[in-house]
This record gives sequence, C-alpha cells and structure tokens, in this order.
Amino acid sequence: MYKNVLQAIDGIEIYPLISFTIFFVFFLGLLLYVALMDKKYVSNMSSFACADEDQDQTIGGNRQ
Repeated sequence: MYKNVLQAIDGIEIYPLISFTIFFVFFLGLLLYVALMDKKYVSNMSSFACADEDQDQTIGGNRQ
C-alpha cells in the first residue's frame, strides 16, 4: 500500500539522493574537522579528563 502511495508522488525519487548527499557532506566535514584539529588542543583536553577523575577519586575517596 505504501509503495503505491509513494510512487504516485511526482519527484519523490530525489529525496533519497538529497538525504544521502547531506549525510555524506556532513560526515566528510566532520572527518576533515577531526583530521585538521590542533593536536596540542586535543592532548590538553585529554589530560583534563584524567585530572578530573584523579581529583574526584581523592576527594570522594575520603567520604563514606
């Protein structure tokens, strides 16, 4: 039933192409963003995550 309804709409075949193109462009943009990201910034941010965990363990470890 749905197949017949969608076939009756003129120009419906363009929507899957548009959605795939949007997904592909977004994925490539995200990939380029990560590849070109400043490595010092990433290293600095990763050390913050470990520092927060260490601080939480020392502060929270004394509480019972």
